[in-house]
Amino acid sequence: MTTPHADPTQYERLREFGAATVHEALGRIGAMHSSIKPLDPSMRVAGRALTVDCTPLDNLAIQYAVTIARPGDVLVVDAKAFVESGPWGDVLSLYAQQQGIAGLVIDGSVRDSRDIVEMGFPVFSRGVCIEGTYKYQPGAVDVPITCGGAIVNPGDIIIGDADGVVVVPQSDLDRAVELSAERVRKEDELREQLRGGAALADLLGLRDRLDEFGYERTRDR
Repeated sequence: MTTPHADPTQYERLREFGAATVHEALGRIGAMHSSIKPLDPSMRVAGRALTVDCTPLDNLAIQYAVTIARPGDVLVVDAKAFVESGPWGDVLSLYAQQQGIAGLVIDGSVRDSRDIVEMGFPVFSRGVCIEGTYKYQPGAVDVPITCGGAIVNPGDIIIGDADGVVVVPQSDLDRAVELSAERVRKEDELREQLRGGAALADLLGLRDRLDEFGYERTRDR
């Protein structure tokens, strides 16, 4: 099951917009569980998902995935939320980086975290664990999976940063770029109005609701 790459500039735009903005712009869909976090807050990633269904305590399917991944792919691994082994480490990170793989998202743990951070390869995981894995179980690659509670199909778009990871269906890529750009434009306008002295509650249209619940508009200082 293969899917074509989109224009890389679209991925870059989504990466710059950020996971939270894309998630909100698309109607709050596709967010992975908040436990899936980058090894370092500065890590950001956006690209096409190459999915991996992995057996806990085994990384054979991952070893295969890195051999077929295309530049710009994001490996998305369902390791069944098992955190007591690290099927990914610094050697795989180095090889992935050399192959042009954009990053890793894994519902499980990784190890060699300090070395991975130092080499600058974006890794998002549920945890970090010193324990290694075996290479016996086949798993599956390029198939629909669940990662961090989100359904991920091959070719879906993955955006990750310090706020978390969001999955955008491949068919929604153009719409995600358009709606995210519009959201950023509106938020920029909102910030300008706030700098001009406007009240946030007024700009958000919350006055009537606050009044309904009896909130006072001012309080003694």
